[in-house]
Amino acid sequence: MRNVWVLTVGDGSLVHNAAMELRPELLPPPVSPERIAELCAEIHRMEDLALSGDRVEAEAAVAAFNEATGHACGLWDFVEYDAERSIEEFALELARPSWPRVPDVTRDELVELVRRIVAGGPDTDYYLLLLDTNTVHPGASSVIFHPPARLPREPSPDQVVDEILSYEPIAL
Repeated sequence: MRNVWVLTVGDGSLVHNAAMELRPELLPPPVSPERIAELCAEIHRMEDLALSGDRVEAEAAVAAFNEATGHACGLWDFVEYDAERSIEEFALELARPSWPRVPDVTRDELVELVRRIVAGGPDTDYYLLLLDTNTVHPGASSVIFHPPARLPREPSPDQVVDEILSYEPIAL
């Protein structure tokens, strides 16, 4: 049985760890080990092409890769990926949708996404992408890590989502 806790934070708001089930469209799609291995090989191939000096061939290979995967990688993404993540993490990112649009995401689902992001884990990057892709706030995920001054230093997931949803784009 899972322990559920509730915490009162400095501003009087309640934070709890009771997770809600997300609908399948909001869960990271599974990726087989074979697909990860295939993409790792492609990443190495792109890296080798980038470093070989044949820029025309390398750019053509990256364009074909982007066409096949739906991503928008640049040539140097294949050379510099290891500054931020392992090759397997990069392959997992490339195996999943680049802009996972999900219709009619509810406030409660956004709160659960923020909870999962704050908790951390192997799918955190996918949840960050979901949050940014499915809200109109530019860089919505930045509210989690760099909240505006009007929020507490460590806002609750509810406060983060309320801030994100309060954003109104300027009509030009």
